[in-house]
Amino acid sequence: MKVTRTFDLVDNLLDGLQRDDALAVKRNGMWEKFSTKTYKEFVDNFSYGLLALGFKKGDKIVSISNNRPEWNFIDMGMTQVGAVHVPIYPNQGPDEYEHILTHSDARMIITSFADYYEKVKLPAEKAPNIEKIYSFDPIEGVASWMEIIELGKANADKLKDELKKIRDSISEDDMMSIIYTSGTTGLSKGVMLSHKNFMSNVDGSIGALTVGADGKFISFLPLCHVFERMVNYLLQLRGCAVYYAESVTTIGDDIREAKPDGFAAVPRVIEKLYDKITLKGKDLTGIKKVLFFWALDLGLRFELNNANGWWYGVQHKIADKLIFSKWREALGGNVEVIVSGGAALQARLARVFKAAGIPILEGYGLTETSPVIAVSHSEYPLLKFGTTGPILDNIEVKIAEDGEILMKGPSLMLGYYKDQEKTDEAIDKDGWFHTGDIGEIQEHNILKITDRKKEIFKLSTGKYVAPQVVENRFKESAFIEQIMVVGDGEKYAAAIICPAFQFLHGWCFKHNIKFKDNDDLIQNPDVIERFQREVDTINKELGQHRQLKKFELVCQEWTPETGELSPTLKVKRKFLKEKYKAKLDKLYEYTG
Repeated sequence: MKVTRTFDLVDNLLDGLQRDDALAVKRNGMWEKFSTKTYKEFVDNFSYGLLALGFKKGDKIVSISNNRPEWNFIDMGMTQVGAVHVPIYPNQGPDEYEHILTHSDARMIITSFADYYEKVKLPAEKAPNIEKIYSFDPIEGVASWMEIIELGKANADKLKDELKKIRDSISEDDMMSIIYTSGTTGLSKGVMLSHKNFMSNVDGSIGALTVGADGKFISFLPLCHVFERMVNYLLQLRGCAVYYAESVTTIGDDIREAKPDGFAAVPRVIEKLYDKITLKGKDLTGIKKVLFFWALDLGLRFELNNANGWWYGVQHKIADKLIFSKWREALGGNVEVIVSGGAALQARLARVFKAAGIPILEGYGLTETSPVIAVSHSEYPLLKFGTTGPILDNIEVKIAEDGEILMKGPSLMLGYYKDQEKTDEAIDKDGWFHTGDIGEIQEHNILKITDRKKEIFKLSTGKYVAPQVVENRFKESAFIEQIMVVGDGEKYAAAIICPAFQFLHGWCFKHNIKFKDNDDLIQNPDVIERFQREVDTINKELGQHRQLKKFELVCQEWTPETGELSPTLKVKRKFLKEKYKAKLDKLYEYTG
């Protein structure tokens, strides 16, 4: 059947792609599986329940949930009655919750458990249109989502014809979701996305996925993020099973148990996976340690299309058998692809994982583009390290005179909800969406991102610095968790550095450095000297104007909850500049 609307995916699964584990989740240490038939029953009963409650086409429903099959049930159940799904990140602050709940005109909230309910309870009381909150897990005094399911079951026969009529009336151009962008400044904007936006993006991206209909993916990135959500739809179109990890802390164990064929991740997850692998290598002794780092060095020199020559190939086979095969075993033994999105991936990681037999498909896009604009494939020539791969065949991309990437096509958003002015700023009169990213189109229509347009700054010397390029290189250091490079209008570049405290604590223990807390730690002369050596080493690889002349360490980790990072782990520069004004002044000697 032709899939043009997101809820068509469920019928398509029933129509020849049925399986006992269409969706699965690990709860309390056990895997719970849902068949395709059960999936369809939950979806339809939820739809009947909404209709019985008086929900109609265009009504907005908010979800605040962890990844779980119930998310799919309500997502499909909402959209096949024409309701608009508004998924929200659980790690938002109260002001942002209140803004989204009010701005979206949502009538109802569905959350997953007590922690999330407590976060949204007060903002919901301030939002004028919220009628009721439901929960997946039992919470005292809160209605269970199963009340909607049971209501649906009780009214199924009566509402069957009405549901069919509504489904038939829904066009692929109808809005099916509003996703509030996690902007790095100010309150978020509501991106309106249609069925066509998502499904055209699935159609354009599916050729990059090598996993077949019998495959299995594990999911742990938030489904409220456009990237994981589109991948979720893509997997369903292919017929793959989706297994939801129990929690962030159990991902490693869940992957080893589920033995997936792949998963989606943001670059920071891949960086931490790499760091964990290398730390295990450092714990080895004797010949095992020598072999590990020989193989690692070999992997970091890997080139595509057999460009390393025959002797490298011989060594690579040995390294694969002795070392890289163990990397694959640590990921369950079946992983044939990792999909990376949400931020720029370090080229060395794409290189070393490909050498280890685990290709990373790096994608690029925005919430406004549903999201993929370009995505790497598994093999040369459509895989090129340091790029985001070829532009999708069903969209157009051009580079503006100032280097900005412009896009148009069926996956471009309907606009920003209740904000025509910002919509007109983003999409010009000729229909081109301005991404705000700088890039270039290379051979084989491959797109390379070089920086954010708004974040490039000019030193007083006249030299331009692209901070993300510098930041990504410094984040390769095991000592550095996050970094913000500054210097607009100044005579040199400098940085605020958030240390990787877990690694730093281990280093201090090893070198017998005592400290009371992290504030005491970052003032220790030995620690400062070690970071200076790290900065000096990396500076040698950078052009002179990009080198960090000074840096300041901070004693608190940066997280979305505390405001320094967006929910997708991008640094919020405006917030950081205000928070660390005293340190920034010190970097440029405005204060003593």
